[in-house]
Amino acid sequence: MKRVKVGLWLWALVLFMGLCTTISSAAFLENRHRRKSTHPVPGTSSFELNRVGSSVVFPIHGNVYPIGFYNVTLNIGQPPKPYFLDPDTGSDLTWLQCDAPCVQCTETPHPLYRPSNDLVGCRDPLCIALHLPGTPKCDNPEQCDYEVEYADGGSSLGVLVKDAFYFNSTKGDQLKPRLALGCGYDQVPGSSHPLPLDGVLGLGRGKTSIVSQLHSQGLMRNVVGHCLSGRGGGFLFFGDNVYDSSRVDWTPMSSDYLKHYSPGSAELRFDGKPTGLKNLLTVFDSGSSYTYLTSQAYQTLTFLIKRELPRKVLREATDDQTLPLCWKGKRPFKRVSDVRKYFKPLALDFTTGGKTKTYELPPEAYLIVSSKGNVCLGILNGSEIGLQNSNIIGDISMQDKMVIYDNEKQMIGWASANCDKLPKTSSFSIGW
Repeated sequence: MKRVKVGLWLWALVLFMGLCTTISSAAFLENRHRRKSTHPVPGTSSFELNRVGSSVVFPIHGNVYPIGFYNVTLNIGQPPKPYFLDPDTGSDLTWLQCDAPCVQCTETPHPLYRPSNDLVGCRDPLCIALHLPGTPKCDNPEQCDYEVEYADGGSSLGVLVKDAFYFNSTKGDQLKPRLALGCGYDQVPGSSHPLPLDGVLGLGRGKTSIVSQLHSQGLMRNVVGHCLSGRGGGFLFFGDNVYDSSRVDWTPMSSDYLKHYSPGSAELRFDGKPTGLKNLLTVFDSGSSYTYLTSQAYQTLTFLIKRELPRKVLREATDDQTLPLCWKGKRPFKRVSDVRKYFKPLALDFTTGGKTKTYELPPEAYLIVSSKGNVCLGILNGSEIGLQNSNIIGDISMQDKMVIYDNEKQMIGWASANCDKLPKTSSFSIGW
């Protein structure tokens, strides 16, 4: 894809903007059908605050099905404007579709982002980190070009800029750091329908992720977490004072896969019994609506599931194209609880240093009920979309759990939680 050199005309644009307003100084992503969701998620959480350090909390909107995606609202720019972003722990860079001007942009719920006059240089440490393990091509030393590509064929091409982000902390402070983000002036939609979002919120392990930048400025610990409700919505948080660490099951992040949140290899159990599937490289990825297994693991699991299902009650619904494998009953189902007794729980065992931590997957963590009233398997064959040896734990399998990525301790944690309500704080507020 041809890179557009935007240095001179971007500067001209922002100088013009400066006369009008006051301006201060990727990933695993599968084929998703996503639509905008803007329903509020009020209330409180069952987790107690430690009240140590600073955190920020955002309500999450959306669901796995039928909407097919989640989004959070961030306020960016001077003056701040709201943008809907796709929270993605599988990629680092945060980017907005950008009027610089835009060569190709998809539908957005808000006007295109107008870039600040603060370009990130090609030799800036953030630019260098973004291009690792390679090096950036410094055709124009004053700007940092980027291009991110996703597994469904979608991509974003642009330049890095710095701009003001606005956060309300759980301690009652208003944080206004200047952070690097991508000004995406050329977007190619993936094989799914174009996402009606303003951009992507990169929450990965790299230095360019928003949480890493906040940590480098001394504003909070390098911790990110999310709590997705099985009823839709939930919350996202940065920092470590919105959960009780003693109530969380922790396992080390793999040192072999530094780009992704991986607890390493797992053994899959079905109904409490070994399946023979071991050494499954596993990655947690909030950018994936569904869970993906390698071809061998997928074939084994679907065989086990089909073998246990009562054929007089459930039969395959080949006419339902919602997901590759669906079953119909004598009458339409309304919710997963209607059929959970026919499906067995799954579990992933992670063993490190002789200690095993188990990630439980009840039927609600891998089934959906389609619009036709059939029950469908939300675990897909990752080999069919080029995931090779990776097994992806997607949003469907993280519902009703608080999942935490502690980048400083290099640990991943999880705990069952009520994700319907925001964490209770005496000073927390949303909106501007």
